Formats: sequence, C-alpha cells, structure tokens
Amino acid sequence: MVAGEASGDVLGARLIAALRQRHMEAGGAGGAGGDIVFSGVGGALMAAEGLNSLFPIADLSVMGLAEILPRLRLLLRRLAETAAHVRAVRPTALITIDAPGFSFRLAKRLAGEGIPLIHYVAPQVWAWRPGRARHLAGQIDHLLALLPFEPDFFSDYDLPCEFVGHPVIEGVAEMPGDGPGFRQQHDIPTDAPIIAMLPGSRVGEVRRLLPVFVQVAALLQARHADLQIIIPTVEQVTSLVREAVVSWPMKTHVIEGQSGRADAFATADAALAASGTVSLELALRGVPTVVAYRTNPITASLVRRMLTIPYVALPNILAKAPVMPEFLQEKCQPQPIADALAKLLDDPEQRGVQQKQFTHIAKILGQGALAPSLRAADAVQKIVEVGSVAGV
Repeated sequence: MVAGEASGDVLGARLIAALRQRHMEAGGAGGAGGDIVFSGVGGALMAAEGLNSLFPIADLSVMGLAEILPRLRLLLRRLAETAAHVRAVRPTALITIDAPGFSFRLAKRLAGEGIPLIHYVAPQVWAWRPGRARHLAGQIDHLLALLPFEPDFFSDYDLPCEFVGHPVIEGVAEMPGDGPGFRQQHDIPTDAPIIAMLPGSRVGEVRRLLPVFVQVAALLQARHADLQIIIPTVEQVTSLVREAVVSWPMKTHVIEGQSGRADAFATADAALAASGTVSLELALRGVPTVVAYRTNPITASLVRRMLTIPYVALPNILAKAPVMPEFLQEKCQPQPIADALAKLLDDPEQRGVQQKQFTHIAKILGQGALAPSLRAADAVQKIVEVGSVAGV
C-alpha cells in the first residue's frame, strides 16, 4: 500500500483492518488473520495497523506545480525507492491511495509486471481533465471510487471502477463526538460561540490560509466578544499551526487525534474549511460551513483553464448547488468570509437550509450501508482472486 497524505493514511489504515477482518472471517491463519503482511508508504495510522513505512509520508504531501518543483529531486528518488521495493517483495497486489501525481507514476513504472494495480480514490479527472481517464486505463487495472457517479464516468474509458462508498461515512459512524464533554474538557462556556477552522493538511495550504483565517476570526470576535476557535489538525502540520496561533488574540484550541476532532465538530456552531474531504465530513456531521481556498497563482491559473464544473466543494458537487459558500483565490478575503460565517452563527434559518441539504447528501453517499472500508476490502479480494485465476 502506498498513501501520500493524511487522508490516504486514514483510508489505508481502515482498509488494512478490513482486509484482516475479512481474512479472519474466512479462517485465514487459524482465524487470526495474521498471515497478511503489509508494506509500502503510510503515516501513523497505517503504522498502528502494522505497516512499516519506507519513508515519512510527509515526503509526498505536496500539491501544485509551484510546490512540487522545489522537491522534485526528493520525489523522484522516493518514486524509484518505492518501485524497487514493490519489485523486490512481489506483493499479491499494489494498492495506491489517492496522491495521483505519485501513485500513477508508480503504476506506470510497474505496469505489465504481473502485479494487480489497484488505485483507491478515483481521481477527479471528471472535474477538469476528462481525457486523462483514457491514459489511466493503460496504467492501472482497477479503481475504487468514493463517489456514486464515478463508475459510469470511467466505464466510458474502459477502466474498471467500483463504488465502495466514502470513508467520511465510516468516520462519522465510528466517532459521533461529544460536544458538551469537549466544552467541559477545554473550559469553554456553554453559551460561547465556537468556530471550527480547518486550514488544510499540507504545509503550503496552512501557510496560505491561516493568515486569512485569523483575520476572519478577528472580524467575528468584534461581533461576538466571547468567540472561541477550534483548529483540528493532523500531525504533518500540527507544529506549524501551534506556532502560528500563539499570537492570535482570541481563545484558540489546537486539537489532535480523530476522537478530539469528532468532539470539536460536535460542539462547533459553524466551520471555516479549506476545500477538500473535510467539507464532506462537516456536512455529514451537520456543521454549517463556509469553504475557502487559496493556492499558488500559477497552479490556480492552470487549473482554471481546465475546470469543467461550477463548484469545488464536494457537498456542492454532489448536491449540484452552492450549499456551502465558496471563497476561492482572489475571493478568499477576510471580510466576505466573515460575513458568510456571521450569517450561519446568527441566523437559524440559514443554518437550517444547509443542514437540510446535508441530509440529502448523506443519502446520496449511501449512509447506513455496509462500511466503505469493508466494501473496499471485498473489492480488493475479488480483484486479487480474479487475477489469480487469470494468471496475473
């Protein structure tokens, strides 16, 4: 397994656990499921499930042309190391998880070598580079998709793709969160308004967005003197976030770990989030949210020329409507963002409109069905079995 960022580490850890569960249910290793061995690249969560990472996952956690270029030599070295490792161990299957820039280059190097190549998280080429799907069909054998409309899209390019469900559903089900307990633990008054701020999981994102977010917080504090800020974070950027918020004028809590994250969302009155999977998590947890994002201008210019959809936040894409206000690039400015958040804090009707749409989005994603990690494990087992029969 190869994961390249924090969200992939979550997916990989759950998939490892699910594969072991299915193996145990089938009677593997005397019922203990212990004869499955995992190697590759991952973070702390995958390590906790028994994967020894070849190198730190942070080495791959970059996004955008301007961010990649300074680290290109390191990335190429890591690519060669990973490919050499896969050839040396000859795994039953290679599962790459998201991080398409790295994952597909790795798959291209290993194509035709008799190892089933599975990619978990279908790339969002339907949003900006639909023709790219044709090239992917020659690099990987099977896609595991998180969104229900993706298999139909990739079938037009003869690329096998299976919808296994979005992992956010699983996370919400596993950790519903304890809002009152969180307030008590952090000595937050029951009537104090709370904004959850999520500036991203990559260093570049955090550095670009935190200066905007603190200005938003200051504007909101002018309207709500008792405002408190919660910043759930991941290990790659925790130290950066902690250093930045020391100078923030309002009470700010930096939260680490999945359980603390769930508790923070359970008590937040509204959220300001970078565009990404977290917007979907907030939707499924019913937290009224504003989305903001700012990337390197060069990267933004290139993406805009190819973008084929009107929204970037996943809840908006699924709902086909601007459920969450989006403030992107030059529109990512403190005052309009603060105004949008103030409406969610102060107007129950505005909050209710979003939350009604969130219920609809949960149904689209299949909330309440078999856990996505188990569906993914079943798909992997089926792919491996078919490959074995075919002599792959």
